[in-house]
Amino acid sequence: MVEQRRIEAEWIDLPAASVDAVLCRWGYMLMTDPGAALRETRRVLRPGGRLALAAWGTAAENSWASAGADAVRRLLGQPPPDPAGPGMFAFAAPGRLEQLLEDAGFTEPLVDSVDLRFVHPSFQHWWEARLDCAVPFADALAGRPEADVQQVRSELERALEPYRTDDGGLAIPGRALVAAARA
Repeated sequence: MVEQRRIEAEWIDLPAASVDAVLCRWGYMLMTDPGAALRETRRVLRPGGRLALAAWGTAAENSWASAGADAVRRLLGQPPPDPAGPGMFAFAAPGRLEQLLEDAGFTEPLVDSVDLRFVHPSFQHWWEARLDCAVPFADALAGRPEADVQQVRSELERALEPYRTDDGGLAIPGRALVAAARA
């Protein structure tokens, strides 16, 4: 039987050793205390149970997302995010994810990368997708003067120019980290 449920990852309301497997796609990296969440995951897994997770590689490997965040951060005069703090790229540092898994009590941690390509028929399509899917990006621009929004848009169009395809679309590379470990 497969069960899906929304849980509080840093305190899982399940008995110890009661779960066969856990799958978390792009979640642990956003948690305030990913170590606590991974320890809880380990606690609820049966001996030999499996964890599989995905996270993002570095910001430089994921311009499809980081370019927009960087442009908004500059517009708002915000400092760069803490690379060890919660966020898309929190697990990007070499060895960080493996160390978190080992510290949580997992064995046989395996971390690999998967190269991706985000294809958009136009810059306009990419822009609309960012506004629809990237809530922090959209929220940061909401209510800003139109000149600010256009400044960010122009900066991003220039930043993504290297990914322009012959037909005018965009093909932007990305990199995900995928990990598996055993309880």
